Amino acid sequence: MTNKNNPSLNLALCGSLLLSIILLLSKPSHQALDDNDIGFIIPNPRLLKAYIALQFWKLSITSDPNGFTSNWCGPNVCNYTGVYCAPAPDDPDCLTVAGIDLNQANIAGTLPEKLGLLQDLALFHINSNRFCGTIPDSFRNMQLLFELDVSNNQFSGCFPSVVLCLPSLKFLDIRFNQFEGEIPSAVFDLKLDALFLNNNKFTSSLPNNIGNSPVSVLVLANNNFDSCLPPSLTKMAGTLNEIILANAKLKGCLLKDIGLLNQVTVFDVSFNNLVGSLPESMGNMKSLEQLNVAHNNLSGAIPNSICCLPKLENFTYSYNFFCTEPLACLKLKVKDDRQNCIPNRPFQRSPMECKTFYSHPVDCGASCCLPRRPAPSTASAPTTLAAAPEHPEDWGAFSPGHLHHP
Repeated sequence: MTNKNNPSLNLALCGSLLLSIILLLSKPSHQALDDNDIGFIIPNPRLLKAYIALQFWKLSITSDPNGFTSNWCGPNVCNYTGVYCAPAPDDPDCLTVAGIDLNQANIAGTLPEKLGLLQDLALFHINSNRFCGTIPDSFRNMQLLFELDVSNNQFSGCFPSVVLCLPSLKFLDIRFNQFEGEIPSAVFDLKLDALFLNNNKFTSSLPNNIGNSPVSVLVLANNNFDSCLPPSLTKMAGTLNEIILANAKLKGCLLKDIGLLNQVTVFDVSFNNLVGSLPESMGNMKSLEQLNVAHNNLSGAIPNSICCLPKLENFTYSYNFFCTEPLACLKLKVKDDRQNCIPNRPFQRSPMECKTFYSHPVDCGASCCLPRRPAPSTASAPTTLAAAPEHPEDWGAFSPGHLHHP
C-alpha cells in the first residue's frame, strides 16, 4: 500500500513499478507474463492488468485540470480516484477492478486499447469529459460490462460496434457525441434496459427490428433519421416506459396502433415532419403523463380520449394544424395549443394559412412509409376537404368530418 503522507516515496515506487512493467511488456509478444513476473510486481494478476491498463490510460490523457488522475500512481489501483474494486465474480477471494467512474471530470484525451485488460469491469462511466477518438475494439474483452456511459464527450466516427459484443450490457449511453452514419440494426436485438443515442449525427433510417428491443427508455432525439416510425415499434409495449424522438427528421403518419404502448409515461415526437391526425388508439395510453407532438404538420381533430387520460399532466401540441380540440384539453394542468387552426383560441395561424394547408389531402404513403393508395377516379373521388371559411369566425363550421386521412 502506498503512503499517502509521503509523496516522494509514492513517486519513487510508481517509477520503479512502471519501469518493471515496461521491461515485462518489452518481452516478445509470444511470451506471456508468468507467475514469477506477476509476483515480482503485484501479487494479484488481475490488479496487475488493471495497473497496466490505467497507466496506459493516464499516458493518453492530455488534460486533467481538476487532478482526478493525480493519484494514479503506485500498485494499489483500488485507491485511485474513480476506480472501484470488488471481489471477482468467479473468485471471491480475488480483488479486481469492477468499476470506473470519472463523470464530470473535464478530462481530455483518448481511450487506449490497453483498457481491454479490465476484463472484470462491470461499470464504465466517463460522461461529461473531453475524450475524443473512438471506443477501443478491445472493449470486447469486457464480457461482464453492465453499464457503458461515454455521453457528452467528443467521440466521433461510426457507431461503436464493439458494444454488440458485450453480452452483459444493459445500459448504453453514447449521447452528445459526434457519432455518425448508420445505427446497426443489431443494436435493437441487444437485451438492454436503457438506450440513449440522442444528439449525434446518425443518418440511417430507423430499422424494422426496432420493436425487438426490450428497453424501458429509448432516446433517439436530435439525429437525422429521415425515417418513418417502423410498425414494429408497438411490439415494445411490454417494456417501454419512455420514448423521446424529438428533432429526429421523422416523417409520415403516427402508427394507428400506437396506443398499444400503454405503459409509456413520456412520448415525445416534437420537431419532426409528421403528418396526419392523432390516432384514436392513443386514448388507450393510460400511463401517459407527458405528451409532446409540437412542431409537426399534424392536423384534424384531437381525440377527446387523449385529453381524458387519467395521468396526463402535460400535453403540448402547438405549431401544428389541428382544427378542433376537446374541452377536456383546456382543463389539463399544462397544455399548449398555440399556432394551430383552432377557432376561438388565441395565437392561432391565420385563416389563409390554414385554408392553404387543408387544401392538400394528407397521404401517409407519400413519404414512402406505406404503400400509396391508387388515385380514385374523378367520378368516384371522395371529398377530401370542404371549402375552408374565409373569415376566422366561420372556422367553427370547419369540422374534422370534412377531412380525409388515408
